[in-house]
Amino acid sequence: MNLQGSIRLINEAVKHEVKDFVFTSSIAVYGPGQTPMREDTVPRPEDPYGISKYAIELDLEAAHRMFGLNYVIFRPHNVYGERQNIADRYRNVIGIFMNQVMRGEPMSVFGDGLQTRAFSHVDDVAPVIARAPLVLAAKNEIFNVGADKPYSVLELAHEVAAAFGVEAKLRHLDPRQEVVHAYSSHEKVRQAFNPLEAIPLRAGIQRMAVWARARGPMAAVNFDNIEVYKNLPPSWRPAKA
Repeated sequence: MNLQGSIRLINEAVKHEVKDFVFTSSIAVYGPGQTPMREDTVPRPEDPYGISKYAIELDLEAAHRMFGLNYVIFRPHNVYGERQNIADRYRNVIGIFMNQVMRGEPMSVFGDGLQTRAFSHVDDVAPVIARAPLVLAAKNEIFNVGADKPYSVLELAHEVAAAFGVEAKLRHLDPRQEVVHAYSSHEKVRQAFNPLEAIPLRAGIQRMAVWARARGPMAAVNFDNIEVYKNLPPSWRPAKA
């Protein structure tokens, strides 16, 4: 859902006197150089995605002050798992890698692959979000949610290859403009929700690989309505652009 649609939904919640509004934001609101990202860190988003997420957070805070709408905001990160869209060639690197392996293609790595992320299995994220309206300590609070341990993209590629029983074949592309290191602190969500121990990356990838094999490879879907091509990675550009 885009920014305009999200704000419209908040307005509808106020109009119909909804008691609790749960919003999944993103650690993209923090921006670069703020690891480990903590909820009391001042957001400095550096791209339209992070800016739009932060704008909705601010709108929820305003709706609470003005209209009494309660909210819970979650900032998940790098979520993966079964039933993820592996045909998306722009997002969800684990799904992209698995689809490339099944198609017999090398895994595409931007730059040197030393970027780090804490990849979070959906089973560690979704149950916490689902419980939010029932947790009194969560009302009108913001929580990071996801895995604690960061891994490099290179480490991830080797884990994906191992899950499929193949050698890791990589294709290094030009670096893209992105936050190099992104992982967050989760002390606050543990205090309020006491979640179960997180699924280790290797176990989560193996689970997703079983599902992906059963699903089979998919043709990568290209976006055909890109508005701004400036600074777009060359590998994402349509042939005509």
